Amino acid sequence: MKLRAIPFVAAAGLAASLVLSGCGSAGAEGADSGSKGAVAMSFAGLDIQIWVDELAYMKPAIEKAGYELLSDDPQWNIQNQVSSWESWIQRGDVKAIMGYPVQSDSMAAVTEQANAAGIPVVGYATEWDGITGALVIDNFQDGVALGEEAGKWIVDKYGSAEVPVGLFSYYETDLGRDRTEGIKKGLQNAGAHVKIADMPALTVEDGMENTRSQLSANPDTKVWLSTGDGQMIGAYRALMEHGVDAHDPDYLLGALDATDESLDLIKDPEGIWRLGYILPAKELAEKNVELLLGAAEGTLKGNINIASTRVTPENADQFYTESAK
Repeated sequence: MKLRAIPFVAAAGLAASLVLSGCGSAGAEGADSGSKGAVAMSFAGLDIQIWVDELAYMKPAIEKAGYELLSDDPQWNIQNQVSSWESWIQRGDVKAIMGYPVQSDSMAAVTEQANAAGIPVVGYATEWDGITGALVIDNFQDGVALGEEAGKWIVDKYGSAEVPVGLFSYYETDLGRDRTEGIKKGLQNAGAHVKIADMPALTVEDGMENTRSQLSANPDTKVWLSTGDGQMIGAYRALMEHGVDAHDPDYLLGALDATDESLDLIKDPEGIWRLGYILPAKELAEKNVELLLGAAEGTLKGNINIASTRVTPENADQFYTESAK
């Protein structure tokens, strides 16, 4: 899927550039101020706000431990990501690499190169051959949790009537695919009678465009679910543009992941964004650091598991990033 630049994404990109300028580029020389070397964190793209937030949390923790943090922005291009990893391997001072691949199976060869160079590789939210460990997220079960809660609301509100559901799916990564299938399974578990409009989407702009299209096709679509909060932020904007009341009791929006902008909406107890689940950026960053440093120093004992937390108006404040507090 082709990604398009929009104001929200541009803001994330600016934040990413600030993070990257502090972390070093893919091919830059390592710091020589008595550092232990470098470790690298590679996300598939930096148009996902939570990944930008994680890097911002990780940088000071990695530097406090005596390492330089490297990162890249493959822009969802597997060749770009492989090239970054190859350049890190060639530097000579990189002690560990962690990543969320654009395509997991396409990273096997470069992972083998890293291992041959004595550089352990750690997975983020997915696993593939050759890695030393991973941050394990049960994306399918997270999707099931969202789908079941949405399904219960649908049954309570609409009974046995068939209800159109706009679903922002994503099938091009393990994470997106597992979340999508989990949401569908959860709706089924709850006994909800739904007609799903399956709309592959990744960005805020994707959410806006798909919502406008779905409203044209079926203006009675009042339930919207998503594998990520960016797409749902776009949907929310499009719904407001369409004239939907932000407190309409017949609407339900729900998404996995939450960032400061979506937390603002979930905090409203009467708002239409009724369901949110979060893997807090700070907690994710702490686990990333633990895995990276453990890999770099030979103390890694295996995978670390992490589960999503339900966000409610009552607990939303605790999940804001430090910069928003």
